[in-house]
Amino acid sequence: MTDAATTRSGEFVQSLERGLAVIRAFDAEHPQLTLSEVARATGLTRAAARRFLLTLVELGYVHTDGRLFSLRPRILDLGYAYLSGLGLPEVARPHMAALVAQVHESCSASVLDGDEVVYVARVPTKRIMTVGISVGTRFPAYATSMGRVLLAAQPAQWLDDYLATATLRPLTRRTVTDPAKLRTILTRIAAQGYALVDQELEEGLRSLAAPVRADDGTVIAAVNVSAHASRGTFDAIRRELLPPLLAAARRIEEDLAGGALR
Repeated sequence: MTDAATTRSGEFVQSLERGLAVIRAFDAEHPQLTLSEVARATGLTRAAARRFLLTLVELGYVHTDGRLFSLRPRILDLGYAYLSGLGLPEVARPHMAALVAQVHESCSASVLDGDEVVYVARVPTKRIMTVGISVGTRFPAYATSMGRVLLAAQPAQWLDDYLATATLRPLTRRTVTDPAKLRTILTRIAAQGYALVDQELEEGLRSLAAPVRADDGTVIAAVNVSAHASRGTFDAIRRELLPPLLAAARRIEEDLAGGALR
């Protein structure tokens, strides 16, 4: 990846970067943090972290009881501006709901943000993961079907940089952690037009994803269906779920081409 420090212009606002880092310090595993924990997570001094936190409290984005800090619902406003402008969730959701009704498995849509996928729409049918998923949930791209579809669509130089620098942690005993093997998989995905991940993000979970393309062929998102491994064999899941998934992705593309993103 390109070193961000080498590309920053004279107009770069470091205080904004630090404020966003404070917000990102909170996640599903750390919904509440002390001042010291925020300072440690962001690399800020306690004094700087305190100023940013208290500013966010005053603006209504953070709550504090005097010791612990946590995000308030108003923080969703920051993401909603992106989602509402994108148009993709509103366009995709009806087609995702129809797909869920057809295959009786949960369906999600996501976009790539750095080396992670971010969920922008979801239609659940039943909970098959130990980790709850909702709009805004993030997962490492390398271990997810949607992530691999999105990675496979990236320019060659971007992908070279990603594979050279990404930390590929084993999330299960099946997770692919070898960059060369992952590259081979991504090349195959780009050629075949879909990705099937077998229990690499979580044991017992299989996920099948397809790209969603803009008018010019650029992959702008991915849509998937997830099924428990007990549903059937690897090939059976592909045979049963891939055709309706690809059809749903094409219908989303047709609606987007009709002007939803313009």
